[in-house]
Amino acid sequence: MENTKYSKVYRIIHWLIAISFLLLLITIFLRLTWMNKFNVAAIIQDYLSGTDQVLSQEQLIDLAKKIREPMWNWHIYIGYALVGLFSIRFILPAFGRMKIQNPLGKTLSTKMKFQKWTYIIFYFCVIVSLATGLIIELGPTEFKRSMEEIHVLGIYYLIAFIGIHLAGVIIAEFTDQKGIISRIVSGTKDKD
Repeated sequence: MENTKYSKVYRIIHWLIAISFLLLLITIFLRLTWMNKFNVAAIIQDYLSGTDQVLSQEQLIDLAKKIREPMWNWHIYIGYALVGLFSIRFILPAFGRMKIQNPLGKTLSTKMKFQKWTYIIFYFCVIVSLATGLIIELGPTEFKRSMEEIHVLGIYYLIAFIGIHLAGVIIAEFTDQKGIISRIVSGTKDKD
């Protein structure tokens, strides 16, 4: 199998997108676990139980949301960065700097078709997540709730894609694409 060479532009975009997704996952993980509004409210309530101050459950939740707001703002900023990165990712093929995945090539193996379809589906899901995120932040408030319901599903495809992607890279590295990891990092294959 032909060993793909990755241009500097491709590698930079790839790693910026990968780092962005990792940071998004961290913010999601924190929001669902330690920074969950109910957990933070319980910590505040526990602290206040030793004082003569009392807050209602609604006040505790509001305070918990305020405490975690700076962390969640990073999720939003990273989302904006991803909008920019994916825009660049889809503009670059017009300048011949990157290729668009085409799973319909007649000479492609089943493995290559699967790989390219996986990327197409992933790109579609990312575009849906980015669009719904933008509507949540910038769109009309009447759409916010329905967009949030769609947006939160993004964690499932993202985790699935990362798992498939990493498994595919490891399999490729140890079978027909030796050096794929070093090529995506440095652009050249390691010396044997």
